[in-house]
Amino acid sequence: MNTRIIPLGGLGEVGKNMYVVACKDEIIIVDSGVMFPDDELLGIDYVIPDYTFLKENEHKIKALVITHGHEDHIGGIPFMVQSINVPKIYAPANAKELIEKKFEERNINYRSLLTYDENTVIKTKYFNIEFFRTTHSIPDSHGLAIRTPDGTIVMTGDFKFDMTPIGPMSNLHKMAKIGENGVAVLMSDSTNALVAGTSLSESVVDENLGEIFTACKGNRIILATFASNVYRIKHIIETCKKNKRKIALFGRSMENTVDIALKCGYFKDKNIIISAEEANHLKPGEVCLLCTGSQGEPLAALSRIASGTHRQISLMPNDIVIFSSSPIPGNSASVSKTINKLYKKGVKVFTNSMSDIHSSGHANQEELKLMIRLFKPKFFVPYHGEFRMLKTHADLAALCDIPKENTFVLENGDVLKLDKGTLTKDGKVTAGEVYVDGSRIGDVGSAVIKDRILMSNNGVLVIIANIDTENQKLLATPAITTRGYILVNENANLIKEIQNASATIINKSLKGRNFNFNDMKNDIINGLMPLLSDKTGRVPIILPIVMDIKQKEKNKTNSF
Repeated sequence: MNTRIIPLGGLGEVGKNMYVVACKDEIIIVDSGVMFPDDELLGIDYVIPDYTFLKENEHKIKALVITHGHEDHIGGIPFMVQSINVPKIYAPANAKELIEKKFEERNINYRSLLTYDENTVIKTKYFNIEFFRTTHSIPDSHGLAIRTPDGTIVMTGDFKFDMTPIGPMSNLHKMAKIGENGVAVLMSDSTNALVAGTSLSESVVDENLGEIFTACKGNRIILATFASNVYRIKHIIETCKKNKRKIALFGRSMENTVDIALKCGYFKDKNIIISAEEANHLKPGEVCLLCTGSQGEPLAALSRIASGTHRQISLMPNDIVIFSSSPIPGNSASVSKTINKLYKKGVKVFTNSMSDIHSSGHANQEELKLMIRLFKPKFFVPYHGEFRMLKTHADLAALCDIPKENTFVLENGDVLKLDKGTLTKDGKVTAGEVYVDGSRIGDVGSAVIKDRILMSNNGVLVIIANIDTENQKLLATPAITTRGYILVNENANLIKEIQNASATIINKSLKGRNFNFNDMKNDIINGLMPLLSDKTGRVPIILPIVMDIKQKEKNKTNSF
């Protein structure tokens, strides 16, 4: 008997976390996240893990266990349960509410969503799973200790160590106790492995935000933060109460978060929250607008306020805008764009680079070392992060007396075999990326993305030709239209050349011995590419549309 650990997402990337622990005929899945697409994935809404391995072993799946409610850990669940039979999903209270909201929005009827807390123990034939509380930027975050016949596997989930948090502290005593009982493998969050020292405490953020509120008593405050950061929102609400301000919420995710937080009891004062219409009738110093858009998302509330396109809120010269956040890697340009728009409107802007008004939810290097010391594992596997983060985290483990040969920096799909206290690599399974485009899952592959990039850069050229295959002739000069390539009205000579070249290719193809439409279209594409490249230096997507007019008329006659 042996136990296998298989990451299906979350390694070499920040997002789409999914990890599998398998023993004989049982599989436990930990987390099912999404990753948000980068700029090259045009038109893609989400990137999710490839579920091929899980589909092939569907009969072995016992449960999906969720560590916390961030999108990179729960965002893939609606897609997963529509593709695979998952008998049970265990989630902490906050995550459960968020998952139920997703099911409701997509009309998914799933009845086996169960809540766990720190005292819950999940038992199967081969696994015994217990939980330990962690501090993160969302409530109800947990790590897992999975006891197997071959040793205990600990997955930290996302965490930081904050000695003065706004919410509950990490359960250091339980972590140490699990460590004392022996841990074979520790898998630990690597997101901030490149950042030295310790992370900033939420209480410091609270204090600094309070100072800004006190200094700006007569100004309207517009504050953008991560909608999922419930404890940050909680202390913003408490700060507003101290300063006799009401709060108006902007952004669907912010409204959902506050609804769920009230339902779960994280804060109770409903009276402080008012509508946008009520906010517009209060004095500037009596209101705080709490909104989404801290990452410069074009459609988020703050971006629309900055652009002057928000239906309910217009900026005033004395407004104070606070970014209680830091740009996620890849979002810096979007955030800077929003900040520049705000400055142009004449408002004062506070960002984290000017004052400590945001703290990461992930552990810095000294906290990562503490986690390793608490659990004292025999083997160490960094997870959740880009390759450089994983590698640096493995180096930190070596500084904490984990032998270098006992650290494993993996890729998605790598299989680790835990066999009675020995950990080795044991092959690979399918673990790629699947693109979600609207309601379509997996229909868009790399070829389609390549075409979209080409169209976005070079545009589209459409050639429309009517032919008579019976008499083997072109009936009229091909019509040419373009989008994003050249302006037809301003390039008459080039359009004429394209028409003539297309006509020559079509006539030649019609006279061929073995004529077919696909060959003709390929001939048009291949024949025009050198001409277009030579004349413009760019080659667009070429779309020939060829219609057999005589055949069309015959079909119409035969249809009566």
